[in-house]
Amino acid sequence: MLDHIGFSVADHARSRAFYVAALAPLGIVPVMDLTAAQTGSYEGTGFGSPGRPQFWVGAGDKRGGPVHVAFEAPSRAAVDAFYAAATKAGGRDNGAPGIRPHYHANYYGAFVFDPDGHNIEAVCHAAE
Repeated sequence: MLDHIGFSVADHARSRAFYVAALAPLGIVPVMDLTAAQTGSYEGTGFGSPGRPQFWVGAGDKRGGPVHVAFEAPSRAAVDAFYAAATKAGGRDNGAPGIRPHYHANYYGAFVFDPDGHNIEAVCHAAE
């Protein structure tokens, strides 16, 4: 349904480093960096699969409250690896990897707060 999503962060370099580490276990990598010189004002990084930036973080005034973004993981092991990488990169725990049966029987997710307090999740819907 969505083509891409983005939000502002307080420190682009810090957030870029966090997301590079946290999203690597999910196969999500930086695919485009834009500078203020190129755009006239915006500095940001687009993450996704090669050639397709779908998740953007960029420097700018923080607007509104924190957001929640959930990334699809190919396996429960990838959720575990996301959580380990994200917390090692400075993310704060918001829910260790595990089954969340209140969503559905196979919902396996992990949650961390990024450096700006956004709730970032990796989720696998597979039975095992």
